[in-house]
Amino acid sequence: MSAAAAAAASAANVAVIGGGISGAVCASLLAARGVAVTLFESGRGAGGRMAQRREVMEDGTELRFDHGAPYFTVSNDEVARVVSGWEARGLVAEWKAMFACFDREAGKFTDFEKEEKIKKYVGVPGMNSICKSLCLEDGVVAKFGVTIGRMDWIQDRSSWLLASLDGRDLGHFDYVVATDKNIASPRFSGLTGRPPPLDLSLLPQLSMMVQDIPVRPCFALMLAFSEPLTKVPVQGFSFNNSDYLSWAFCDSSKPGRARVPLNSQSWVLHSTAEYASKVINNIGPRKPSADALAKVAEELLKEFQATGLNIPQPIFMKAHRWGSAFPAITISGDDKCVWDKSMKLAICGDFCTSPSVEGAVLSGMRGASKILGCLNFPSGL
Repeated sequence: MSAAAAAAASAANVAVIGGGISGAVCASLLAARGVAVTLFESGRGAGGRMAQRREVMEDGTELRFDHGAPYFTVSNDEVARVVSGWEARGLVAEWKAMFACFDREAGKFTDFEKEEKIKKYVGVPGMNSICKSLCLEDGVVAKFGVTIGRMDWIQDRSSWLLASLDGRDLGHFDYVVATDKNIASPRFSGLTGRPPPLDLSLLPQLSMMVQDIPVRPCFALMLAFSEPLTKVPVQGFSFNNSDYLSWAFCDSSKPGRARVPLNSQSWVLHSTAEYASKVINNIGPRKPSADALAKVAEELLKEFQATGLNIPQPIFMKAHRWGSAFPAITISGDDKCVWDKSMKLAICGDFCTSPSVEGAVLSGMRGASKILGCLNFPSGL
């Protein structure tokens, strides 16, 4: 690194909005070059859709579920190099699982996956382990439980002034990386009753791209059974001809997962987008009540048991709503992120590339590259 680049990096101040994989990757890459990064995440911890859910049973037994992304695959060489580094650090491991498809009408498994398929990676000991580790790296200041409420462009300072949803001043930043697809969407207003943080009149050339990105809602059902499901011959399967379920994965079969209680088995099921849309249309966009989630859990369990796979009553059951986590389109083409150099704003996420963990990682890498390019770093990470 040249002395000029080092000086530019140390003087730069970047805000990253969102602690999912895209934001965490971008923040860690910038911090590794000496850039001061503050990451804001509305949730209690890092992970986003790669979150791991901790639940406690009535007897005090603790259960953990990867209730968002179950695993990820890699085909891009740049991402493969990054993931290889994570593997060397013990943050990820290969999940050597057999997958298939279950035809709901025929009542049988089809399309058993062949061994030579692409590697499946999981975070260890949870999918959120990667994001948590990246957010703890030197140079990254992570602030959890902070929702961005306003983003004001201060023209004479050529910087952004951020404020939280509850009105707290969060400071000035030379660059902003936004990884929340609702940053300029009316969907933000539906959830909070407030206008979205990013005023698109500042960025008319971006308004058609980012103002309302379509999403595919989903309900996740977390299940724990006292014994393994012996009639299920695979660790994961998709559903054909089910109006309710899209896939099911045996969470406890992943590497690095503790089986608590002993011999138990935990599963995560995801609903179809059509089922989730129908429920959300009935109950509205706000956080669902416990009763509404309990009804969803019962309906999805009933569909799982209707497979004829001898599914017993679980010892634990809970549903979670992913309202807008899964993008239905991608918006940025070959750039892999949305970038406005004059306003020093990058918008990154799987909605920019492909609706996958790999797509989110690649977009976060591209966002970091755009900023480093402005700070006179040599191209490439």
